[in-house]
Amino acid sequence: MYAIITTTGKDRPGVIAAVAKAAADEGLNIVDVSQTIMDDFFTMIMRVELPDTGVDMGALQEAFDAAGQPLGMVVRIQSEALFSAINDI
Repeated sequence: MYAIITTTGKDRPGVIAAVAKAAADEGLNIVDVSQTIMDDFFTMIMRVELPDTGVDMGALQEAFDAAGQPLGMVVRIQSEALFSAINDI
């Protein structure tokens, strides 16, 4: 199963490292990533593979909240199916 992690906020050093470390600490495998900076606004989307064992999305969200908060970033994780349904054009 896959999930999508979105990260937004004012650009600053260490954002990608913090989110990638949180993903690794939770046993997630990053399979794709795209990031851009417009003026001073940073946006990133990561596609991650979740472990085969049961995953608590609430606990994952707490881990990404903790990773983003010190940097002033908003980091959200959703199942890929939910992300696709919400963003279907």
